Amino acid sequence: MKALGVLLSLAFSCAAALAQAQPQQAQAAAAPPDVVVIKFSWDKERLNWEGDPFGGPNENFDQMRVRMRNEKRILDAKAGGNQVELNKVEREARADSANIERIRAKAPARYGFTYKVTVQNNGARAVKAVDWDYVFTDAATGAELGRHQFTSEEKIGPGKKKEFSFFISSPPTQTVSAQSLNKKERDGLAEQVVVVRVLYDDGTAWQPSR
Repeated sequence: MKALGVLLSLAFSCAAALAQAQPQQAQAAAAPPDVVVIKFSWDKERLNWEGDPFGGPNENFDQMRVRMRNEKRILDAKAGGNQVELNKVEREARADSANIERIRAKAPARYGFTYKVTVQNNGARAVKAVDWDYVFTDAATGAELGRHQFTSEEKIGPGKKKEFSFFISSPPTQTVSAQSLNKKERDGLAEQVVVVRVLYDDGTAWQPSR
């Protein structure tokens, strides 16, 4: 009987230890990541024709055809050795180029948006990648108005900081115009950056519990 009592006592002790360990494990899984957000910001930038990554080729088909035609006329005039004709062709080509530039100058302005975040790795393991969301909410009601999801695949060593930056065509919310510049567009907006996944250099990952 003594042996049976000892076995039962050991069984109850193991069960109690397991019950205590489970909440601790759950708490560890729900703990925040070692990556913390230091600062974040967004800006609107005006795009020109040459640097517009969303506008496609700088020339349309007609403009390209005019340029290629003028280049061929100049080459033919040079090959013919007629300086008067060459001067005339070059003058007409310059006029065509000036006309194209005037057409471009009349085009409406376009804008892109840069989203930045600086994070710091406070853990002992190197970070390989971070998934983060830039979230915009109504400052009065707390309702979500816009969310942009980003993945930054850059190594962050223990104790190190890193700034991530993305330039895209999408505005923070539908209330922010992508075609014009309005200084009051930030009024009424609350914003935050949320870390949604951390991939460590050792192959492990952290995600918030659902």
